[in-house]
Amino acid sequence: MTPTHARRRDQGFSLLELLVAMMIIAVLGTLGFSQYKKHSAQARYLKAQDDLKIVAEGLDQYYLKHGRFPDFGSFDAMVDGNSSLVKESLIKVGMAAQDPFGQPYEGKSSRGTYELKCAGDPGNQEDAGPIVRTPGQVTGSSPVSGAGSTAAPKADAPAADAGAPK
Repeated sequence: MTPTHARRRDQGFSLLELLVAMMIIAVLGTLGFSQYKKHSAQARYLKAQDDLKIVAEGLDQYYLKHGRFPDFGSFDAMVDGNSSLVKESLIKVGMAAQDPFGQPYEGKSSRGTYELKCAGDPGNQEDAGPIVRTPGQVTGSSPVSGAGSTAAPKADAPAADAGAPK
């Protein structure tokens, strides 16, 4: 090797080597960012499901304690610091009235029933659509499993094989 070749090798990378390295970094960054967006949207959807579950369980506890659901005209009234659910420690103080997607939760309750709603992910209604909770029933899609909807069996419904001859 001549001294000029040795000096040239010590000067650094060629433009082609730098472009290949930058291309690899860009591809990896793009894949990582898309996965990050997907998982953060799933986390927001799960947070919305959990928020509705907490309020629904608070309403159910109120029903068990008083024999009726409280009268609320809106979800905001349910999570307000002066609501009976908060005062009786049935739900935590300071719950958000908006879902993680920035849309307001919807809800109302009367003596006999309640209904809680979340509009879901506005950018992905197919996988993370609306969530609706009523006493004993949850309707909504699951971003993890892809199941369409789930419904809890009614407490007074008889078991399918109870009393069936064997």
